[in-house]
Amino acid sequence: MTIDKSLKVRAALMRTRSVLTRAERIEKLQAAERWQDGDSPVGLAKVRVYKLAMKKKKKEEKEDAAAGSKKK
Repeated sequence: MTIDKSLKVRAALMRTRSVLTRAERIEKLQAAERWQDGDSPVGLAKVRVYKLAMKKKKKEEKEDAAAGSKKK
């Protein structure tokens, strides 16, 4: 049986998740030196999740505008 197009997830893992798994939180805490071996994995400290924003390239727009003005 096939999956309907409306149910397909095209970019499921492309966006930033707002919740980390326990292992991911421990890794971030270790990187920030806030986690010591032997600490309890229950009741972990909060870890900020940064959202990645894709910026549009302005150079391409400027080059297109410059090429358009040269043709005239």
